[in-house]
Amino acid sequence: MTATYLLIGLGSALGGISRAVVTTWMTARFAGNFPTGTLLVNATGALAIGFCAALLEPQGRFSNSEQWRSLLVTGFLGGYTTFSAFSLQTFSLLEEGRYVIAAGYAVGSVLLCLAGVWIGQLAYGRFSAVS
Repeated sequence: MTATYLLIGLGSALGGISRAVVTTWMTARFAGNFPTGTLLVNATGALAIGFCAALLEPQGRFSNSEQWRSLLVTGFLGGYTTFSAFSLQTFSLLEEGRYVIAAGYAVGSVLLCLAGVWIGQLAYGRFSAVS
């Protein structure tokens, strides 16, 4: 179990560094009000988690490699972007035909997370124009 946590930690560190590099690079090239760096990180993270999940699933090429799953999926992609995990979970629900649950999860996640940011800002004492 300790080795698994070390792999997750290593992957998370590398994913977080990669996120910072990509975001900084994109911001330097496409300055403006639109968060292009975050969009690219989320899109590439979703692409990568889709590929890794297929590669590491029971029918995949490396189906017996829990270490690779810990390093790449949980660690690296978890550190790179949690949006990729959200996307994979929503896609899995859709694949299973659980459309209402997938929609509820997607809409609920976005609304709860936006509310969480807003409440966090209010708790800090910053009043948002959204209120």
